[in-house]
Amino acid sequence: MEMDATGVSKGEWIFHGEFDRTTAYLSDQKKILGFNPFCHSVEQTSTENVYRWHFRVTDPQNNPFDVIFYVEQSDELLVELPEEIEYSDSDDLSEETIKRYTVGKKVRWKYHKPPQNINDPKNYLFEGKASGNLFMYRMQGNRTRVHFELKVDVRFLLYPAFRILPLKIVRSMINAGMSMIMQTATNKIFHSISKDFIKIERA
Repeated sequence: MEMDATGVSKGEWIFHGEFDRTTAYLSDQKKILGFNPFCHSVEQTSTENVYRWHFRVTDPQNNPFDVIFYVEQSDELLVELPEEIEYSDSDDLSEETIKRYTVGKKVRWKYHKPPQNINDPKNYLFEGKASGNLFMYRMQGNRTRVHFELKVDVRFLLYPAFRILPLKIVRSMINAGMSMIMQTATNKIFHSISKDFIKIERA
């Protein structure tokens, strides 16, 4: 029997490092996901801004469990202009004005339909759906506040041993376990990233 599971992870950190360097670093998903112990690979596809994430874990029976995600990334500068600057279209603003009044950056990840069917349960291969946001805000003292949130949905085979339990209980157990694993991996990512910065602390 197949079952859907959902996991979430999040966190807030303060990076002691120059804003532009911090945002460029964290916008590179191949770099930051490389610190995830379950991430096997991240590849850019032929479609602009669409990436293929390959995650691998081991199930309770020691079988390799592969999950493939297709994710589209979009980047957006967060700009706060003073009232005296009037404009009708953001294209009217100069690069200098945008840079001067940029207060942050948002990176968004959303599900992108894969080019072909991925699911192959007999070989422990499944399609996952990922969505998330990474907010980065400029702070005084050459610091950047970072808010991270990620949600993952996966459909997988439910082992016979779990089928004796009510489905609602099993789903709650699996979702909680999946979120715990994801949160642990997220914490490890930011701990590993900290080595490339002066200092990272929890907000």
